[in-house]
Amino acid sequence: MGIMAMLIEDESIDRTRCIKMAIVHDLAEALVGDITPFDGVSKTEKYAREKQGMRDIVDTLGNSTVAQEIEALWIEYEEDQTNESHLVHDLDKCEMIQQAMEYEISDKKQLDSFFNTTKGIFRHPQVQSWVDEIYRRRQARD
Repeated sequence: MGIMAMLIEDESIDRTRCIKMAIVHDLAEALVGDITPFDGVSKTEKYAREKQGMRDIVDTLGNSTVAQEIEALWIEYEEDQTNESHLVHDLDKCEMIQQAMEYEISDKKQLDSFFNTTKGIFRHPQVQSWVDEIYRRRQARD
């Protein structure tokens, strides 16, 4: 996702911030695991677990300036209120459907749910163009 953020051509976006956010956005999952909607964990509980994981990371890093920046970037991503966090969310979902398409090819199965849950949610026009290309390639396979 960091490389994808580097490819964004949009002067209204702080690309460096997006690259950093893309790097840290899943850090808490390294401690608590990748909790999916199928795990039966509420969004509130998922956020609480991940927030505690992030606090543990910050504490491990000695609450340094860098640790605080990592936490702030993670919170910004989670709150999804800035243009940068919107973009990184788009990149996350775009990467997810790209990966799903690769699994469809390698495992010879349909993963429609990944595509159905992301249809119409992309906000950034450049990411939308990448998504359109993924859909085009997926359809060309069928």
